[in-house]
Amino acid sequence: MIKHLLVPLDGSTLAESVIAAAAVLAKGIGTDITLIHIIEKDAPERIHGQRHLTSPEQAQQYLKSIAGMELLKGIPVEIHVHEESVNNIPQSIADHTKELHQDLIIMCTHGSGGLHGMLFGSIAQQVISLGKKPVLLINPERKNKDKECGFSNFLIPLDGNPEHEEAVKYASWLAGKCGAGVHLLMAIPNFGNMSGGITASNRLLPGTTSRMMDMIVPDAIEYLEKVKSRIEQPGIKVTTSASRANPANAIIDAAKKYNTDLIILGTHGTKGAEAFWAGSITPKLSKSSKIPMLLVPVKEKK
Repeated sequence: MIKHLLVPLDGSTLAESVIAAAAVLAKGIGTDITLIHIIEKDAPERIHGQRHLTSPEQAQQYLKSIAGMELLKGIPVEIHVHEESVNNIPQSIADHTKELHQDLIIMCTHGSGGLHGMLFGSIAQQVISLGKKPVLLINPERKNKDKECGFSNFLIPLDGNPEHEEAVKYASWLAGKCGAGVHLLMAIPNFGNMSGGITASNRLLPGTTSRMMDMIVPDAIEYLEKVKSRIEQPGIKVTTSASRANPANAIIDAAKKYNTDLIILGTHGTKGAEAFWAGSITPKLSKSSKIPMLLVPVKEKK
């Protein structure tokens, strides 16, 4: 399922914060890594407070130095410099997944606005919206960022939508390769944390709506158990839980409780602001949690 990792680097230490995660993932699932730098047209002299790479020669030398890092020892590493300057860096990254036959892009969650640009409006979000490959987002503020991070406990939030179960396929495959445990989570909206038409009826008939939500909980548990039965395998522990909290809060709480080191989400990247769970989950998690997130693009069924 995943044989080649693509790691875009811009020359900054922020972008380099993904190297440790890329190394441990490559070793865990037995893949190679391609380090890529794309020459940006009319690039600024400095980026993220550091000198920006503006020539193919600089980029080649830089990527060679990264490929020689101790963290990457024993991993097949290739380097690629796209020498023709481009205006659209995200589009070029997405295009290179096809050109270089890459299966997964690993990126830092900073954007053109610096660290606090985070996900939406950033290069990472644009890559997600343009491409069809999964993107692993690494927060540069995570602890021990200069050391190899582990992938041993996965959290998969589900909403009952079969389309989002694409994330389950990747989680099951990765868990088998990494020997990771998997926790399936479903958040059931409570009074006050619903939206749209449900919110309107919730305000008019709060008692009825609350009882309706209570009735959904057993169905959620049954649904999670069915998903669990499909991904359980020897040596891989799969657990489930249903929460009545706001989805974003439920994910963050579950991540702490189950010592999660990777959150895996299905996302309609091409829908922009209407991404996974109406676009509210991913940006909230990217700001509130330092845990790596694997965003798996899903196709809407017609």
